[in-house]
Amino acid sequence: MKKLIIILAVAATFTGCAFSASPVLGSIYTDVKAPVVATANPAGNKVGTGEATSILGIVATGDASINTAAKKAGITRISHVDYQATNILGIFAKYTVYVYGE
Repeated sequence: MKKLIIILAVAATFTGCAFSASPVLGSIYTDVKAPVVATANPAGNKVGTGEATSILGIVATGDASINTAAKKAGITRISHVDYQATNILGIFAKYTVYVYGE
C-alpha cells in the first residue's frame, strides 16, 4: 500500500496541466473573452493579435504581448486590449491577446 501511495505521489508531481488565464475556468472546456485595458484613444480599425500555447503545462510557447500584437498590425495608438483564453481538459491551453487601435 505504501508503494502505491508513493507511486501516485510521484506521478502527481510530474504530471503537468495546461491552463490559461481566465476570469472563469471550466474544468472540461473553457473559451472566454474578456477585457484587459482601455485607453482614451479613439477606437481604430486595426486589430493585432498575439498568441501563446501550452501543452500539459510542460511545453509553453508563443508571444502574447501587447507590444508584439500592436507591431504586427502597425498600431501606434492603442484604444483597447481584449484577450481570449481557451482550455481543453487541462491538456491544451491557448491565450490570445487582441490589440485594437490606429
